Amino acid sequence: MVFIGVSTRQSSIMKVFPRWADALGLDAVLEGMDFPLDCAPARYREVVAFIKADPLLAGALVTTHKVALFKAARDLVDELDPLAERLGEVSCISKRGARLWGHAKDPISVGCALDAIVEPGYWRSRGGEMLILGAGGAAMALTLFLDDRARAGGDAPRRLTITALDERGLEDVRAVHAKSRLAIPVEYAVTPGPAAADRLVERLPAGSMVVNATGLGKDRPGSPLTGAARLPVNGIAWDFNYRGELEFLRQARAAETSRGLRVEDGWVYFIHGWTRVIAEVFAIDIPTAGPEFERLGRIAREAAQG
Repeated sequence: MVFIGVSTRQSSIMKVFPRWADALGLDAVLEGMDFPLDCAPARYREVVAFIKADPLLAGALVTTHKVALFKAARDLVDELDPLAERLGEVSCISKRGARLWGHAKDPISVGCALDAIVEPGYWRSRGGEMLILGAGGAAMALTLFLDDRARAGGDAPRRLTITALDERGLEDVRAVHAKSRLAIPVEYAVTPGPAAADRLVERLPAGSMVVNATGLGKDRPGSPLTGAARLPVNGIAWDFNYRGELEFLRQARAAETSRGLRVEDGWVYFIHGWTRVIAEVFAIDIPTAGPEFERLGRIAREAAQG
């Protein structure tokens, strides 16, 4: 199995995957393939063609490059699942016979992670909003998960705000939302620097959630906020990252007591993200909760810390 990312050797999965493979009875190894953030479309086409042609490769997980790979190599994929079509991204590549499938697993895995963080009824009882800093694939996936939940009458934030450094950065998420006609009010905001993002945080009501979906603190140094940002009272700060310098996470933890803040990193999201893709690539059943899932979580934690 291939792992397509930016700095794959630094990911905990390189230690975790062999332990998981043993636990799941898989005769498999994981190979990381790093591509720069400004990767040329031709490189994405080469790697997708390589996966398709190599009989020893079962599939791939794609991080960071999900949208760019979809745009560059859509015609090389034989089938797309409905979420991949809807999002315009591929986060998982699998094979079924001679056919190559593209999947978007993030709406499933980010939803599982959010449910592990936020108890049932949270949004209705708090009346909070969600500010998503960043407008990439993971941010889009989170909004679609929440939209589906709201349409089904489930618990969801009363408003979403999504940010990007410029208007061009909002184009993809606007297009996805236009097709879906979101059931939750949504605002798009240009934040060319952390001070502009701070102002959006300042206006959030108590009980709101701020999500760092920018990649800052992992792929690149820094945070989307300044150290002066006043995170929402009795709210939640969720960093999608679990490794790196994690500046946003440090900022949130510094305000944890004074603001009554709940602070979450990206570890549970990491577990769900990988187990959903492994289940798809190797056509096996991996539960999203319960004793077996918890066992895989313990194995991952021990492997990452070892």
